[in-house]
Amino acid sequence: MTVSTAITDIGSLVTNDPSLSSADNPLGTVRDAAVVIEGDRVVWTGASSKAPTTDNRVDAGGRALLPGFVDSHAHLVFAGDRAAEFAARMSGQPYAAGGIRTTVAATRAASDAELAGNLARLLAEARRQGTTTVEVKSGYGLTVHDEARALRIAAGQTPETTYLGAHVVAPEFADDPAGYVALVTGPMLDACAPHARWVDVFCEEGAFDGDQARAVLEAGAARGLTPRVHANQLGHGPGVRLAVELGAASADHCTHLTDADVDALASGQTVATLLPGAEFSTRAAYPDARRLLDAGATVALSTDCNPGSSYTSSMAFCVAVAVRDMGMTPDEAVRAATLGGARALRRTDVGTVAPGARADLHLLDAPTHVHLAYRPGVPLTAAVWQAGERVRPQYPAG
Repeated sequence: MTVSTAITDIGSLVTNDPSLSSADNPLGTVRDAAVVIEGDRVVWTGASSKAPTTDNRVDAGGRALLPGFVDSHAHLVFAGDRAAEFAARMSGQPYAAGGIRTTVAATRAASDAELAGNLARLLAEARRQGTTTVEVKSGYGLTVHDEARALRIAAGQTPETTYLGAHVVAPEFADDPAGYVALVTGPMLDACAPHARWVDVFCEEGAFDGDQARAVLEAGAARGLTPRVHANQLGHGPGVRLAVELGAASADHCTHLTDADVDALASGQTVATLLPGAEFSTRAAYPDARRLLDAGATVALSTDCNPGSSYTSSMAFCVAVAVRDMGMTPDEAVRAATLGGARALRRTDVGTVAPGARADLHLLDAPTHVHLAYRPGVPLTAAVWQAGERVRPQYPAG
């Protein structure tokens, strides 16, 4: 029997429902609201005073409720620690893509149980902070066996899995990058495609150039995987425009953009996914979200959680940085961290609180979502529902 639950006395409900949104209310926010869930779905939203009778009732106590965060870019299947590398960067050493190889060595040496345990720990850590959907990439194995096992492990815990054999050239192929691309587009792809939804490539100096990236993405697409691209993080390059040309779901990082790159994102369907944790952790310049938003591009925020350049699972942190340093309003940042992430994953069932949506809900111990940026670093998550199941303990009384 399906059980129904009403969450009432919501002080501020962020719906992201286009039928409720307007220029004055871009998030479709409803005051003094209620939400009813049945099974794993939202079935009703409206005024708290009009909430229908249900099996269970939860009093939100005037707190804010929003969709669960959608983290559309994360690297969570890994072993090892790169704190020493971080400390060196903070002492002035520049960030470079080659640091990934340190994690590759540790990941190859780890057991399946160790990798699965670390993944579960990070997903639970994210969930405690209101994240209910997470994309997980491979990319720290760089052999046929290790990439395939990473994706098998990831697929056991999320449906959003990405084949990133083209993260960097494997150390064994340091003198033969063409040979490695042939491996990535051939035997490695054959082993990984059954466990992945997406194909990704790090299109950057020190990783893969435009021609190599195109070969990887087109091979993945031929096997039914939808492209995503690490693009324009460390400098100007072909990644963004290649992503738009090939119909990629997202171009991720987008730190260094020409006017042509911005125009391409604004005129295409590719989401610009911004990853402020990487700039924070590498002391690089932040991407200009204002420029993208004013041009009409769709923007997402994500953590880029990884052990080298952005070891955070906190979407709230990314929201705060985006507001403080990237030119976004609190409304825009919260939208990017919820609906924007859903669009980057081409999902219509998450990132919103509306009838028919998956019941992924994030209750804040605050009266409004603005507190995510207003009170940076403060743990504001009071309760979390994932697919209708309450996965976060009772929020504080009062």
